[in-house]
Parts: sequence; C-alpha cells; structure tokens
Amino acid sequence: MTRDEARRKIIFALDVDTVDEVERWAGLLAGRVGMFKIGKQLYTSCGPQTVRVVRERGGEVFLDLKYHDIPNTVAMATLAAARMGVTLCNLHALGGYEMMATTVGALEKEFPGGGRPKVLAVTILTSSTAETLKGVGIDLPVSEMVVKLALLAKSAGIDGVVASPLEVSLIREACGDDFLVVTPGVRPSFASVDDQKRIMTPADAVKGGADYLVIGRPIAAAADPVAACEAIIDEITL
Repeated sequence: MTRDEARRKIIFALDVDTVDEVERWAGLLAGRVGMFKIGKQLYTSCGPQTVRVVRERGGEVFLDLKYHDIPNTVAMATLAAARMGVTLCNLHALGGYEMMATTVGALEKEFPGGGRPKVLAVTILTSSTAETLKGVGIDLPVSEMVVKLALLAKSAGIDGVVASPLEVSLIREACGDDFLVVTPGVRPSFASVDDQKRIMTPADAVKGGADYLVIGRPIAAAADPVAACEAIIDEITL
C-alpha cells in the first residue's frame, strides 16, 4: 500500500465547537487526511456551514449524525445531507430494514445516475460492551449482534457499516469485500486509549479489512498534528 492510499483511509474527527476551529483544522489537514468527520457536537453547534467550510478547503465530509427515526424522516434527513455534498453519512442499523431501505430508495430516486453519498449503518457503538447490550434487552454477544446488523443493512441496500475494528474480519466474511467498513476505536501505538472499549491499532485494523479509520484525539491532541498523521501513515504502510 502506498502512502497516498494509507492517507485516504484516515478520517479525522472534528470534535470541536466553532467554525473557526473547523477552518483551522481543514486548512491544516486537507490533503493530509482522506476525510473529515462532522458529528453531533459540531453540527448542533454550527450546522451546515461546517460542511461548506470543509468542502471549500478541498476536504471531503463524513456526516456522522447517526439518524434513527421513522423511515420517511431518516430518508429526508439523508437527502438533505446528500444535497450538501457529503461523501459519507450514516444511520443506525437498529432502526430496522424498512428505515434503511426507504433511505436508499430515496437517494437512488434523486441521484439516478450515481453521485450520491455512501450510506453507512452503525452497528454497535465502540463504547458498548456485552453488559451494555444486556441493559437494553439484547442478549446476543457483541460480535454476533454486529454481524446480524451488518447483514440486515446489506440486505436493505446500505453501502457499509460503522463497526469496531475487532469485528471487521467477521463483517468481511459475512458481507464480502465490496461492503464498506468504517472503524472508530482506532488508536495508534503512540496514543492513549481514552473512553473507547473495543480498540485496535491502525495497522491491525487495515490488515483486518477496514476501509476507513476514524481518528480524532491522537491527531488533535498531538503537539504536531501533521507529524501525528504521518506517524499513523507510517504504521499503516509498514
């Protein structure tokens, strides 16, 4: 794998609160990472302007809002994301088959020639454990539940999933190589674990079959964020 191929796998998490900070990070890291993740914290604070700022500076956007609602509401929200020009967006697989299929159908109708964003389904959050699942009435082991949700998402026409790197190989076996897998819970060897429970290094996640790696604090908290990006690329390409 080349360094450019490794670089495109990195999604930098914009865990900030202001447009000024978005401008700073996009200016610093556009071209050095593959994409920028805009999540609930930033989007609630600053809204669609955050997407425009990243795109104006040459960056691509993963809009990580994890939609979970009635089918029509999720479909319309996803269409709104698509019209902003995001590259990736997501919803919760636990919303069910109808919610996911309705969303894909709405996108295909509006973008009949292609060019729509890829839609990912969130399986089980990387902060969740078996005890977390049991607390909400799910008795299956985490890994089994992740694969079950990934297969449901694929059957509904979803393009891929967000899942812990520990389940990537299981998803690959169940869903095939053309199914996208985006993995949070990735911590390079030089970084702290923080609040993630099911984690893996970038190199191991990529070897396991991950298409994209969501990385935030290991880059954002580094004394030299650009050097941190390059160190992660080193880990992937070694």
